[in-house]
Amino acid sequence: MNGKLRTSMAANFIGGIVAALLVFGVIVGALGFASFTAAFQKEYAESTYHMADTAATLVNGDHLNAYLAGQLPEEYEQTKRYLDAYCKKISVTMIYVIQVDTSDYGRFVSIFNPIDNSVGGTAYTEWELGHRRDTTNDEYREKYRALYEQTAPYETVYRTKPTDGQLPHVTTLVPVRDSGGETAAILCMQRPMSELTGVRRAYLREVGIWTVLLAALAAASASLHVRRRYVEPIRRASEEAARFARENVKGEPLGELSPFREIAGLARSIDTMETDMVSYIENLTAATAERERLGAELSVAAKIQENSIPNDFPAFPGRTDFDVYAVMDPAKEVGGDFYNFFLVDDDHLAVVIGDVSGKGVPAALFMMVTNILISDRTQMGGTPAEILTYVNENICAHNKADMFVTLWLGILELSTGRMTAANAGHDDAAICRRDGTFELYPTKHSLVVGAMPGVRYRDFTLQLEPGDRLFLYTDGVPEATDAHNEMFTIERMLGALDRNRDGTPQELLRGVRAEVDAFVGEAPQFDDLTMLCVELKERNAGPA
Repeated sequence: MNGKLRTSMAANFIGGIVAALLVFGVIVGALGFASFTAAFQKEYAESTYHMADTAATLVNGDHLNAYLAGQLPEEYEQTKRYLDAYCKKISVTMIYVIQVDTSDYGRFVSIFNPIDNSVGGTAYTEWELGHRRDTTNDEYREKYRALYEQTAPYETVYRTKPTDGQLPHVTTLVPVRDSGGETAAILCMQRPMSELTGVRRAYLREVGIWTVLLAALAAASASLHVRRRYVEPIRRASEEAARFARENVKGEPLGELSPFREIAGLARSIDTMETDMVSYIENLTAATAERERLGAELSVAAKIQENSIPNDFPAFPGRTDFDVYAVMDPAKEVGGDFYNFFLVDDDHLAVVIGDVSGKGVPAALFMMVTNILISDRTQMGGTPAEILTYVNENICAHNKADMFVTLWLGILELSTGRMTAANAGHDDAAICRRDGTFELYPTKHSLVVGAMPGVRYRDFTLQLEPGDRLFLYTDGVPEATDAHNEMFTIERMLGALDRNRDGTPQELLRGVRAEVDAFVGEAPQFDDLTMLCVELKERNAGPA
């Protein structure tokens, strides 16, 4: 496996060098090829221009119209022989002298047309005197115009890749002037560029050979250097890392494995990693054991907290004059919310709900202390305000952590439906009258319990009739948040209560919780969520 890794790394490294050299060779060759071709074409154009310009001096520009009219036949034939001999002597494919229609340069008439098909292996047929045809294309039309308007001394057309099966060639166009210096016709000379093809092929072959030779030499040199200076140190580092991964035991330090900073740094990092990992594994083992111990303790704490509040329903199976149900869902293993309800005597039901500042174990301990103080003090008698005053003084006397709790405490006289309550900074309760809808029952709030000693809490009363329901909750209900940080809100809570008001208190709370869960979706729960509902039934119904 290690040998395969070493060979693969070296091959890839050297292959990259060779590939880079080949790409470099191709780029240099392409640039040189383009430069060479351009220079060759320029030389061809200039030399062909001089030959064409010489041929143009053989033509009498003043007599062209006479030739076309059939006049001066002997002079015409003599000029034709001169051009034909010149065409063969300078080894060009053809020379043709044409007179162009200057109205749009779209047509021309042939005057002279000597051809030498042996030069380029062509099969051209000589045009007769007066042969007429259309201009080949727009390129020729523009070049004709330039020569007739004397904006260029000559023009050149390159055909390096002819589509008619001919060899590459260049056509040079020069003006044939009359005695007044005006352009009377155009002489075109077509010259094969067979030398260009051969020279370019030789150039490419030479560039290719040298590129391959240099690449091979570079590959051999790089192979020795890379293996000794890079691959072998990295292989040792890789083998040590693999060994440590298998054994988790610190080995011999790699030390200064290479003179190169990066590889030496890798070796030092592996040495440091082994030391740190051994220490980490030891710490992780201890931390895992500690976490398992804490998890077990938190599980026990959650069970204790769950058992510290009433959670068996129906809570009072022997009573038919009221119904009560409550749920608590901590955000963590244990939470700071709590509720409680209990009979002070046969005619008085105490209900309380609270929300401790903070989360987790500290809040849970604070909640349990508060719940015990409320339960014990309520059994001793007194109004909710007196009970909360007592609880506040006892908590403040030992509250070095500066924690506090919001509380809503009420004592319901079951025979009359009269409830006396006190609110220590808690959310207002919601009431649903018989055949009505849920609405908040706003009251003046007193200071939260645990904030400061000497606070005197105030009682208030509310009257419940048979069929009425009282709903208490913590802020985890209206402030439940979805993935877009939008809260459930009091308005949505009241709507959910109304949609589920026809069921029992248990069905009511389950319906509200289902709507909260549907709203929140996959977003995590950040706060404890607690709800309690009391329903007053017919007053003549007493203990069973």
